[in-house]
Amino acid sequence: MTETASRPTLEAVAARAGVSRATVSRVVNGGDGVREPLVERVRRAVEELGYVPNQAARSLVTRRHDAVAVVIAEPETRVFADPFFALQLRGISKELTAHDNQLVLLLTEGRADHARVARYLAGGHVDGALVFSLHLDDPLPGLIQGAGVPTVFGGRPGWSDGTRDVVYVDSDNRGGAREAVRHLVGLGRTRVAHLTGPLDQTSAADRLEGFRDVRGDADPRLVVESDFTPGGGERAMRELLDRCPDVDAVFAANDLTASGALRVLREHGRRVPEDVAVVGFDDMLPVAEQTDPPLTTVRQDIEEMGRIMARLLLRGLDRGTTTTDDTPDASPSGVVLPTTLVRRASA
Repeated sequence: MTETASRPTLEAVAARAGVSRATVSRVVNGGDGVREPLVERVRRAVEELGYVPNQAARSLVTRRHDAVAVVIAEPETRVFADPFFALQLRGISKELTAHDNQLVLLLTEGRADHARVARYLAGGHVDGALVFSLHLDDPLPGLIQGAGVPTVFGGRPGWSDGTRDVVYVDSDNRGGAREAVRHLVGLGRTRVAHLTGPLDQTSAADRLEGFRDVRGDADPRLVVESDFTPGGGERAMRELLDRCPDVDAVFAANDLTASGALRVLREHGRRVPEDVAVVGFDDMLPVAEQTDPPLTTVRQDIEEMGRIMARLLLRGLDRGTTTTDDTPDASPSGVVLPTTLVRRASA
C-alpha cells in the first residue's frame, strides 16, 4: 500500500497543522488547554486529510468508548412487531447520534440470555446502558448493577428495594388511565371494562390502578388480563364478551390490545362507538389512525422518552454520575412525562 493510500496518522495531522502531536491528541480527544486558533488549524487539517481517530487508542486516553448498550428485555419477535420499540429506539438513536455515540442493541430471548448480557456489559465494551421493558421478577437489574455499568431505565422501577436511587424515565401511566376512564364515564357508559397489559410490568399495573381510581367499585369480571399484543387483545375481548355481554365501554392498556379488541367487536356485530366505546393507550399513529374506526387513545411521547433516557445517561457519564439534574419534571431519581387524551371516532 502506498503512503498516499494509507490511513492518515496523528503525526500527519500534526505536520499539516504545524503543531505538536500532543496538541493534536488533546484536540481530537476533547482535552482542554489548547488555544482556539490552534484548535481551528488542527480541525482543518483533520478535515483535509480525512483523519479518523483510532478508537482503541482514544479509549485509552478518555476511558470512554462512545458506545451505549440498549437492552430490551423482550424476545426479537415482540421487539420488531411492536411500533412502541421502534419509536423509543428512534428517540435514543437520535440523541446518541447527536453526541457521536454508537448504539449497541442487545435483546433477550429468555432468561438464559441475561447472564450473557451482563457479561457483555461488565466487559468494558460500552460506557453505559439503557434498559427497558423489564418485568417485576426480572434478574437483569441486579445483574446490571453487579456489572457496575451506569444505567438509565425505561419505566418505573418496580423492582427497586429503595436502598439506592434508580434513574428512570416513564410516562404518567396512572394519570393517563384515569383520564381515559373518566372520558368513557363522561359519555354515559356504565359497564366500563379494562383489558390490562401484562401485570408483571409496572406500566400495566399503573394503568390498572388508574382504572380502579375511577371505577373502584367495578364488577371484577370487567377486568381481563392481556399482554400488549393484538392477539392478546382479541383473546381478552372474547373472554370479556363471554363474561359480560352487556359491556358498553372498553379501556385497553395499549393501542395494539385495542386493535385486537376492535376486530372481535366487529366479528360479534358490536358497533363502535354506538354499542361499545373503545379507548387505547400510546397513540402510536401507525396503529391508532388505521383502526376501524380510528382510535381514541392516551398519548405518551414515546420517542421523547427515548431521547431523555439517552440524554440523562450521557450527562451522567460527562459528570461521572448518572443524574436527572437540570431535567424538567425530574425527581431525584426519575422523570415522569405527562400524557394527553387524543379523541378520535372510537369513543
